Amino acid sequence: MQPDQQRRGVGLALVHTVLGAADALAEPLVALLGSPDYYRRYGFRASGEYGITPPDPAWGEYFQVRTLATYDPALRGEFAYAEPFTRL
Repeated sequence: MQPDQQRRGVGLALVHTVLGAADALAEPLVALLGSPDYYRRYGFRASGEYGITPPDPAWGEYFQVRTLATYDPALRGEFAYAEPFTRL
């Protein structure tokens, strides 16, 4: 996004929409690759805090997780993207 188009609430709306939809679908968590400084405000934490390893270990703290209502702490291990994403 261009700097002159930032700070209009679009990112906030998108994150809240995704979190709400995932929660409504009873998903246990949302994972993403992004800036910890930005996504921390939405409750995202480094995936390692939950025992979830990123598909690429080099992603480190940039691979983050936000738990949702159906999250179970027993859910641990390597994160795997849905099959369509693995073809990218």
